[in-house]
Amino acid sequence: MNIDLILQNVLNPPILFFFLGMLAVFVKSDLEIPQPLPKLFSLFLLISIGLQGGYKLHSGGFNLHILLVLSLAMLMAVLVPIYTFFVLRLKLDVYNSAAIAATYGSISAVTFVTAGTFLNIIGENYDGFMVAAMALMESPAIIVGLILVSIFAKNNNTKDRIEWNDLLRESFFNGSVLLLIGAMVIGLLTGEKGWKTMEPLFGNLFKPMLAFFLLDMGLVAARQLGAVKKVGSFLLAFGILVPILNAMLAILLAKLFGFEKGNAFMFSVLCASASYIAVPAAMRLSIPEANPSIYITMSLAITFPFNIVFGIPIYYSVVNLLWG
Repeated sequence: MNIDLILQNVLNPPILFFFLGMLAVFVKSDLEIPQPLPKLFSLFLLISIGLQGGYKLHSGGFNLHILLVLSLAMLMAVLVPIYTFFVLRLKLDVYNSAAIAATYGSISAVTFVTAGTFLNIIGENYDGFMVAAMALMESPAIIVGLILVSIFAKNNNTKDRIEWNDLLRESFFNGSVLLLIGAMVIGLLTGEKGWKTMEPLFGNLFKPMLAFFLLDMGLVAARQLGAVKKVGSFLLAFGILVPILNAMLAILLAKLFGFEKGNAFMFSVLCASASYIAVPAAMRLSIPEANPSIYITMSLAITFPFNIVFGIPIYYSVVNLLWG
């Protein structure tokens, strides 16, 4: 791997703000972002990438290749929690295995956004339908995780306890998914004219907002680092090696099915990421037997920092080697 790619990624201002947030915690600074603002930053980023994705989709149209990409995205969202569940069962009980597997079967929108910024820096592009792939990959892992608990838990009352209608509604129509898909549809319907209208806010201010959001993520991740020692070496290795394995599998599928270079990279990032918002919220509600400090710490304090610092350049290096 070219060390220059790591430096280009790390020296990206939003990434440096992530490190600044971590530093603030380490030196016990009183730096704090008022609580309503991180939610606003998150909503802004979802609208921005949704609008841009819809605009790009409007410009490029819809075809069978896009349908194939979306199908493979959903396939990975189902396969990853299944195979990781059985890996985790080597050391953990059914409940924690299912919760962690669901977390790693879903995606991190911020990792996706950071990867898109990295592509922009090095002069590469990806298609708007990858935003649709991201939206489709967020929820299936939640359902798979609950099915695994229903099948493998002994003396299990999870199936009776879960309100499946509420869970399905929360999985597929939670705020982040609805906003992302809605913004993408708006971008698709309004096309270039609509994007030009919104670009001064959702285009020009994208990186500054990402910097604010990653600053907050640095603060949150650093506060979770103290819990890393509690997850043990097995889960620490899992939080690093499984994302790499998922990314390599995604790159292999992308190569076999003729993805373009930028799309292959973004697909690998999606498959390598882990949810730290949507899935943990659903797991707390539906599998209370699982320990939130384990799956939240793994996704937020291990996998997320690894991906945005090292994972992104590693995955791009492999893609660049295969696509040239």
